[in-house]
Amino acid sequence: MSTLSAPAPTVRSSRRWLALAVLGLAQFLVVLDASIVNIALPVLGEQFGMDTVALAWVITAYVLPFGGLLLLGGRLADRYGHRRVFLIGVLGFAVASAVAGLSVGSGMLLAARAVQGASAALLAPAALALVTQLFPAAADRTRALAVWGGIAGIGSAAGVLLGGVLTGAFGWQSVFFVNVPVAAAVLVAIPLLITRDESAAPSRLDMPGAATVTGALVAAVGALSAVEQVGFAHPLTLALVGAALALGAAFVVVERRAVDPLVPFAIFRNRTVTIGNIAMLLTGSAMVALFFALSVYMQAVLGYSALTTGLTQLPLAGALVLVAGVAPAAVARAGVTGTLVGSLLVLAAGLAWLAAAPSDAAFVAHLLGPTLLIGVGLGGAFVTATQLAVDGVHGGEAGLAGGLVNTSQQVGGALGLAVLASIAASRTDALIESGVGTADALTGGFSWLFIGAAVIAAGTAAIVAVAGRRR
Repeated sequence: MSTLSAPAPTVRSSRRWLALAVLGLAQFLVVLDASIVNIALPVLGEQFGMDTVALAWVITAYVLPFGGLLLLGGRLADRYGHRRVFLIGVLGFAVASAVAGLSVGSGMLLAARAVQGASAALLAPAALALVTQLFPAAADRTRALAVWGGIAGIGSAAGVLLGGVLTGAFGWQSVFFVNVPVAAAVLVAIPLLITRDESAAPSRLDMPGAATVTGALVAAVGALSAVEQVGFAHPLTLALVGAALALGAAFVVVERRAVDPLVPFAIFRNRTVTIGNIAMLLTGSAMVALFFALSVYMQAVLGYSALTTGLTQLPLAGALVLVAGVAPAAVARAGVTGTLVGSLLVLAAGLAWLAAAPSDAAFVAHLLGPTLLIGVGLGGAFVTATQLAVDGVHGGEAGLAGGLVNTSQQVGGALGLAVLASIAASRTDALIESGVGTADALTGGFSWLFIGAAVIAAGTAAIVAVAGRRR
């Protein structure tokens, strides 16, 4: 009499660690392109006659479709195949990058940036879904996600450095052209390393759900971007907030009635998925504001060049890589939740220490220590938050889980930058009105921003600790 057992998971690669490296390379480009263009903005402004508001759209044109289409991209990957959608995303990203580098006007550049963002929204959740399929065993998945979390942090930190080097040496076009050969290598390697997608059961795509959630996310990210440019009370900001709320409510109604919903709300019954996404949203809000303020502080207050500013990020990036490598051992000893809480507290301590830096700070004396702590905290937090966000999700919803955690990071980053940058600007204005010099006023504003980010990190640690005990 034979005993039936569950079928073993499909082996998608015999060289899965090499496949992870290639997938990580594509993810690195996605994260990098959100920040690498920053250093080239002044040159772009001179080239195309773009003022400050127009230059902000070079960033926004990428962030809006990326953040808005991530959930749809993840569901498309679940529906039509993770490898297939990933390759389509990489191809679109490469073509859009080439067009951006060849741009002869601002309209052409902004259109190319929008296609880059939309392609990244296909690429990112499909890539994370492939990682979870390549490493089904818990121990191996922890190590793989440690690499993945490290890539996300390094991409954010490396943007300033690479942007300064490439713009200074080869011109603004190089920050876009650099993506093309890397994407080409990924397109060649992935079909050789990962097997074809298995055919999925035929089902209808929830178009009403896709339209409402995409519209809601685009409006929400747009509102947060508008806060930075025109303020909270501007009619544009208020209109976008209203649209986001209305479309969000419509999405909930549509999904509750849909036979095959785009986002089955049952996924949030998995408490680890919910905790992971909350942690990623809040950690992302602190991280994006941090890198923005640190870059401006070093250049506008300390007088560093763009290249020097980038080089000062190397210790932070190095600490992040080191921690990502040892995260699996920490998880084995303290558990995922314990490691996440500890990482967030270290991050909060580093941010609070950084807030004490003066307007004439010396890098070794005042900045090296806190940035190392921040790197350690970010490395552990990104690895463990990502692991929680995909824990216990079956293959048919792997793309959805990837889309959710990437959306949390993008929306959190936009939210944190809008709120914390506004706090910093208000503090700086108040100090200038009281007669404080510009350098000291800017430093005081950034100090409040760093303290605000530290409060977010510590608060997130408390939320995760309480939720973890209940789980």
